[in-house]
Amino acid sequence: MTMRPPALLFAACTLCLAVLALAKEPEPATKPIAIAIVVTDLAPLRSAPRDSAKSHALLWQGEPLEIRGEKLDYLQVYDHRLERGGFVSVKQVRRVALDSDSASDLLSILRFLRETAGSEALGIGYAAAYLRAASPEAIRGRDGAEALDALGTFADRLASRSQSAGPANQAVQATLAGHLEVAAQYGVAFTTFDRDSRMVLCYDGDAFRRLLGLATGDASQRARAVLALTRLECAPGTLSPTQRREADEVRAGLLDRVDVAGLPVYLRNRIHMRRAALWSGLAFQRARRGEPPQPAAIRALQELAFVTKEELTDDDRFVYADTAMRVNASRWAALPGAPVHSEKDTRPRLVSAAGQPGETCVFLIEGKRDVANPLAKRCTYGIVWEGSASLNRETNALAIAVQHTETWREMWVFRKVGGDWQVRTLPPAATTPGVGYAEFAGWVPGGKQVLVAREATGDGKYKGRTYELLRLDTLATVGQASDPSLLPAFQRWQDAAWKQNTVSVR
Repeated sequence: MTMRPPALLFAACTLCLAVLALAKEPEPATKPIAIAIVVTDLAPLRSAPRDSAKSHALLWQGEPLEIRGEKLDYLQVYDHRLERGGFVSVKQVRRVALDSDSASDLLSILRFLRETAGSEALGIGYAAAYLRAASPEAIRGRDGAEALDALGTFADRLASRSQSAGPANQAVQATLAGHLEVAAQYGVAFTTFDRDSRMVLCYDGDAFRRLLGLATGDASQRARAVLALTRLECAPGTLSPTQRREADEVRAGLLDRVDVAGLPVYLRNRIHMRRAALWSGLAFQRARRGEPPQPAAIRALQELAFVTKEELTDDDRFVYADTAMRVNASRWAALPGAPVHSEKDTRPRLVSAAGQPGETCVFLIEGKRDVANPLAKRCTYGIVWEGSASLNRETNALAIAVQHTETWREMWVFRKVGGDWQVRTLPPAATTPGVGYAEFAGWVPGGKQVLVAREATGDGKYKGRTYELLRLDTLATVGQASDPSLLPAFQRWQDAAWKQNTVSVR
């Protein structure tokens, strides 16, 4: 056999034990290796070539079998995964020759299966067969890039299927488990992550990385590979802040290598949205380290602005909403910091100072009531965006943005009650923190009401975007709408700076 370059000899390119077993037996050099690939789920492996014979096991699509003979309308095979021989109906398998003359036929089948939902395990089997049969030159060329793209797509789609398979549907779960086991035979690896109290299965991306290492992949193939390798939900949650930032910098660099000019609009949108999400997170991470966050936050806003909303697919609309929430959560990083106050200005204002290690304390001061004797004080381990502080005309309320994570920003409201000041927190939603923001949108004259925009995803559900009129004393909702134009108070009193800079109105 022709020796292949080490870079192309990886587990998913071999037909595992079936091929290795055949290699042990002396064969004429001119005789191609042939195997059978199971093409249906729950194909019985029988003890004899009869429909009435006892079934040893049930096989899943994509499983490779060594052919040892043929009798009647059955093939005599050996399953190296089960370490068991038997007979399988020719109707439930396809014979595959692993030689260069068969490579083009295998690639044609691969193209058909690539767009066939539910055939991921079978597609992985045929992709492995092609990569085993094709010549090194073909694998380095366009056909090899196409096969790697298909292999990665099958594995990625198989992982995505695990997220939509309902736990109550045992048949679906059994099929998924069988297909994952078949994929594992070909060296396709998956990693499990814990996200929002649920397990997320992710493909490790080996085929996509190898595709990017070739010089022949087209722009769309490379874009799909990069998108698969930069999935936000597939980042380990156990990374330290430094490790997380380093990983995000690498992913952002990988996305920057994609030339979006020649991409279809829907793919271009996905690249821009992924870039925006990553750069918004990097803005938060840089601010946490005391580094200038503005370049990263501005980049996030720019990438979001490049998205052509009219060309979003149905699936991408939720991704766009999620990306917009992430960008809006960090948008204050793109704006100037706290304004310089005149000594003659005796109105209430906020200043911050370091508290316990990693903690920031916010002090409300006024005139002679300095940090040593503030009107009110509250500390947080989040980022206090001092430039967001807004005092109402009656000087009895002040709002400020506080970002606790890369994706979650709250609004703090300082309010004067009698001679004292109280602090209330308004979260994006009454859920476990996920992705979202609650932001000041304007003061209503009279000092009793405030306008707020909120949007969030929590506990695995999108809570929607709302524009609300709240009471200052309780932060209870007086009125709300899904569009600011539907709420009269927003029409009259929305803050001009908020309207100009927010990502909420989009």
